[in-house]
Amino acid sequence: MAKKNITKDQNELQNQTVNTNENVIVYSSSKKEEDTSPDLTIEQKLESLYCLQLIDFKIDEIKTIRGELPLEVQDLEDAVIGLQTRIDNYNVKIDDLKTAISNLNLKIEEANNLIAKYEGQQMNVRNNREYDSLSKEIEYQTLEIQLAEKRINENNVVIERLEHHIETAKKELSQEKEDLKAKKSELDSIIVETEKEEEDLNKKSEKQSEVIEERLLTAYRKIRSNVRNGLAVVSIERDACGGCFNKIPPQRQLDIKMHKKIIVCEACGRILVDDTIANRAKESMDTN
Repeated sequence: MAKKNITKDQNELQNQTVNTNENVIVYSSSKKEEDTSPDLTIEQKLESLYCLQLIDFKIDEIKTIRGELPLEVQDLEDAVIGLQTRIDNYNVKIDDLKTAISNLNLKIEEANNLIAKYEGQQMNVRNNREYDSLSKEIEYQTLEIQLAEKRINENNVVIERLEHHIETAKKELSQEKEDLKAKKSELDSIIVETEKEEEDLNKKSEKQSEVIEERLLTAYRKIRSNVRNGLAVVSIERDACGGCFNKIPPQRQLDIKMHKKIIVCEACGRILVDDTIANRAKESMDTN
């Protein structure tokens, strides 16, 4: 560790050293900081940090529980909208097909009228050519009727299939709406239950943060933002880091128990505490 020259004017300031080779962080505050916050020992700082971690972890748990439900509610709302849109589209297609069927029926009626007209004219023809011409018109209109009837039958089949899809979609929609109602009720219940608790925990977190010096608090928040589970301060569990579960050498465990330095895990960078501090912090939280 490089040595620093300390001038006479700097004697009132306490040293802050970071030893990256040993993964040791020693935080201390200046005289100016001592005026606004109590001068805590390393042990007290570690306990304060662990208490803050316990509070913040409870806040994280509340957000996690509530954080999943809004996504589920949103998915269900999207599903309801999608099903309703599908049903509406089916109904539009059915209306279009029914309109087409009505037009085809009109066409059939017109063709029948023309056939009746041409058959009447055949009774008064003067030669075979006129008769053949009228016969061709009757044949053409007959084919038009057959084609229209075929299209009507095809459209009716499509309508029947669409109506079946609508019934299926309506059943799905009904189920999705029930699920949505239940999820919304669950979410509202959780919000009501946890809103006050979260508000109280946020106040406790702010209050706990006030007793921790700025540099250490900044380091704590930076570690929390860089780790997956939000745990910046962890205890030793079965001779391993409680965050990444990498083994901690006996000598380093002894250093952690001495409470002389703030030591971080070599693997994950989390701040390490021993059971004494962890248990004391938990007892302090339980009493509060």
